Amino acid sequence: MSETQRPCGTDEFYDRIRSAVAEADTGTEYRLRRTGRGFDLTADVPTTSRHTTQVHTYRVELSSRDRMFVMTDVVVTEQHGPGPARGRTVTTGRSRYRTWSRSLDGTERHSFASADGHRLIRGAAGELGWQEIRPAGQKVARVFGVVGGLVALGTLIALAVVFWPF
Repeated sequence: MSETQRPCGTDEFYDRIRSAVAEADTGTEYRLRRTGRGFDLTADVPTTSRHTTQVHTYRVELSSRDRMFVMTDVVVTEQHGPGPARGRTVTTGRSRYRTWSRSLDGTERHSFASADGHRLIRGAAGELGWQEIRPAGQKVARVFGVVGGLVALGTLIALAVVFWPF
């Protein structure tokens, strides 16, 4: 889809994110890239190991007709050890974490909070009247969490009734 064929509203959203990234004072450098259905906002995450690199991408899919968006976190962690020891992990969904690191001489401090990118995107969306839709996987995980909590609570109550001294 060319730039001129994009549905009304997505350009406005993209431009607002671009200006929010330029104004952001989070200490994190973000890269913004258009995709077929929205955009990716990417940041390099500072790590404490020189053998590990981590990249956090906020993948945003836009539905301009409904003025709704879905945000999914994609975190790619690569480990490059000495010799052939290498590994790559990709996680998707909603990631919330914070990291800190210092330069080797201790003069520079770097930090990253995944919540900063979430706030940046949600803030721009709210200003433009867009609403976030939670990904289906997040909804399913919440249901399983509630069911698991209820089963655990029921088990504890049953154990208390059975083993309560009378």
